[in-house]
Amino acid sequence: MKILSFDDFLKIDIRTGTIIDVQPFPEARKPAWKLTIDLGPEIGIRKSSAQITDLYTVDDLINRQVACVVNLAPRQIGPFISEVLTLGFPDSQNKVVLAIPERKLPNGRKIF
Repeated sequence: MKILSFDDFLKIDIRTGTIIDVQPFPEARKPAWKLTIDLGPEIGIRKSSAQITDLYTVDDLINRQVACVVNLAPRQIGPFISEVLTLGFPDSQNKVVLAIPERKLPNGRKIF
């Protein structure tokens, strides 16, 4: 484990967002969804590739609020550009469980 300073942590911009669209991503090496996420008026609408097909269907994801890192450089994943990192944790079988706010929040709220 690498120890970061608090100033390093403050460089990571984690925001709340609501998934507004979910599309299959058959070109991905591992099963994934293409997510469209509303991150509020300051950040806007962004796209993310998420390997969460084991635990989440399209119906599970639409209108679900998630936590995203919004200040990473875009990442090319096959033919898709992922603009934000949707956060999650591996369960005991290494399936991704989304990191979600405990209560509904306005989109774009920053973690502190």
